[in-house]
Amino acid sequence: MASLSRVAPQVTVGVDSHKDVHVAAAVDQVGRVLGTIWVPTTTHGSAQLLRWATRLGAVQRFGIEGTGSFGAGLSRWLQQQGYPVVEVNRPNRQARRRRGKSDPVDAEAAARAVLAGEATTTPKAANGTVEMLRVLRVARRSAIKARGQAANQLHSLLVTAPDPLRQQLRGLPLARLVQVAAAFRPGPLTDPQAATKLALRELARRYQLLTAELDRLDAQLATLVPKAAPRLLARRGVGAQVAGALLVVAGDNPDRLRSEAAFSMLCGSSPLEASSGKTIRHRLNRGGDRDANNALWTIAMTRLSCDERTQRYLARRTAEGKSKREIIRCLKRYIAREIYRDITAAIGS
Repeated sequence: MASLSRVAPQVTVGVDSHKDVHVAAAVDQVGRVLGTIWVPTTTHGSAQLLRWATRLGAVQRFGIEGTGSFGAGLSRWLQQQGYPVVEVNRPNRQARRRRGKSDPVDAEAAARAVLAGEATTTPKAANGTVEMLRVLRVARRSAIKARGQAANQLHSLLVTAPDPLRQQLRGLPLARLVQVAAAFRPGPLTDPQAATKLALRELARRYQLLTAELDRLDAQLATLVPKAAPRLLARRGVGAQVAGALLVVAGDNPDRLRSEAAFSMLCGSSPLEASSGKTIRHRLNRGGDRDANNALWTIAMTRLSCDERTQRYLARRTAEGKSKREIIRCLKRYIAREIYRDITAAIGS
């Protein structure tokens, strides 16, 4: 039998990703560190990393921290070259306290997590319609936040405005307030009233611009969602925004999810054991993607208000002694099962 030293190393590479530089560490099949390298976060740097790894032995897979942020470009490039990529979570705090914190240490920990089978998640492909939805939702979320700030500042300025101006605008609904304030002509800034009019006008026009931006984004999202999962919008309580949140958490390659239970865990809707002694119960899951969890909650509340079957379910579980919070948790779990089937059905269509 050939000695272990004569066997070609089976290389597993761990990468600690950063904005400007990636740090990679390679280990062999028995966990020995073969080397460490720093490469720039460019296509040239990715090619340099791959050449370095292949010189060490037969590359089996790459484990990358931050495949959804700094490591996204490297992850996509390696997958295009035909190499398996595994998403790695950051090392736990206890291990960091024992071993210290440095980029090479984190890269080595990523490689060992993949080698030991602790990290097994396939990263999102981010190369299709769902990635388009994700980036548009980022812009939409910031526009909503900025528009809300503009509305709050309008009302805040109105509270301290000079009396004639306050009397003119007091009691107006937001839409009418924006319309009136956007048409102000303050003229020369000779007193606080003129300055307040100018500030109100600029805030109102900013609100209008952000509303128009949101209308454009919503129109694009409404066009893209049916392309990603046409069956999803047919579900009761599922609109374009709710569907977009659920599609983004699954990614362009939902086949990476092992089961509908894994999807439910990803959405934070899976039950968690909270049993002790003679008490057997489950509690709410506070983890997972909170946007997706909120989307499931929206569907559940919509169905509770207008779906007869869901209302019967609520009455039955209430009679069994379940609280409304527990019933909503169960509903979100069942809805996650439906959504998973619709999303995965889109793969084969």
